[in-house]
Amino acid sequence: MDLELSDEQKQLKEQVGRLLDEKATPDALRKLITSDAGIDRDLWTQVAELGLLGAAIPEEYGGVGLGAKDLCVIAEEMGRTVAPVPFFSSICLAAEALLLAGTEAQKAEWLPKIASGEVIATFAWNEGPGAADAASVTAKLAGGKLTGIKSPVPDAELADLAVVVVAGPKLALVNLKQSGVRLEPLTGFDQLRKHAKVFFADADAEAMDAADGHETLRRLYDRAAVFEAFEQTGAAESAMLMARDYTLGRYTFGRQLASYQAIKHRLADILVMVELARSNALYAAAALDADAADLPVAAATARLAATRAYEIAARENLQLHGGIGFTWEANCHFHYRRARLLALNLGSAEVWEGKLIDALSAENAPAAA
Repeated sequence: MDLELSDEQKQLKEQVGRLLDEKATPDALRKLITSDAGIDRDLWTQVAELGLLGAAIPEEYGGVGLGAKDLCVIAEEMGRTVAPVPFFSSICLAAEALLLAGTEAQKAEWLPKIASGEVIATFAWNEGPGAADAASVTAKLAGGKLTGIKSPVPDAELADLAVVVVAGPKLALVNLKQSGVRLEPLTGFDQLRKHAKVFFADADAEAMDAADGHETLRRLYDRAAVFEAFEQTGAAESAMLMARDYTLGRYTFGRQLASYQAIKHRLADILVMVELARSNALYAAAALDADAADLPVAAATARLAATRAYEIAARENLQLHGGIGFTWEANCHFHYRRARLLALNLGSAEVWEGKLIDALSAENAPAAA
């Protein structure tokens, strides 16, 4: 199994990195927070024009037709810069759900629009506290009408389309710009990724083509976990380098802060966690591209390693900055907020520990006689 990036993927990473370094600067992020827009429309347009939104969407549906690993490379750069665009919601969740469970007509209608950036999509599965799995879903689809509540839904205020998990479990496709849908904005910890509570009252909806809802959702969560592991790994490395650069430039009692052994050890510990997370993420990406049997194990392992690395890197970055790290003027809060959000996105660490245990148990179960 090849864990290295190809030359083309390295070039893709550099190209995406240059664009995001130019557009997703700390000053631009602060300006966006104060504007309450929730998205940098100019950046979203440029990302679409470069074909990044359709990277893993087949050419027959208006995409570029690259592999899952290429999408992972893009997600890593999005995480590194805390890019203010709904890339994960629209591309890593909704578009993937359409590819897995959409009818041919649904794919033909919506995937080209998602790939071009004309349509922003999201994925609605949560129903608030206590609704952690598909068995507890109460939203219902009957006679082409959807009724229920989903909360929190990421990027719902920006989205035109939603893939919604309904009782069964099944998947439904809903146009969010209709009278049967009402949104209630939520105040979130990460001000660069908006969430909303969405009310569906006999909203027009289309059933999606998922023969086994449980299996479709498992596959979707595994795929999304790999993409998010890359987002978290890129972000964790960025937070680590921010801490390194600050401690190299900060002097206390006439010495570089980074020269103190305790600081060196803390930075080295973060580096080990980041590299471990990257190794797990690369293995999971290879398993995803190969549709390997151990993908559930690889995805859960990557998700857990990346979550731990990002949470610790973001926290240590803030701590190593000292008092200035807690201020609006410092840049630590961008990663600290995002790390806390992503730690719960797609389910908490406890949820993924359970998935890993289940996957390992299934993998090691004795064969039937």
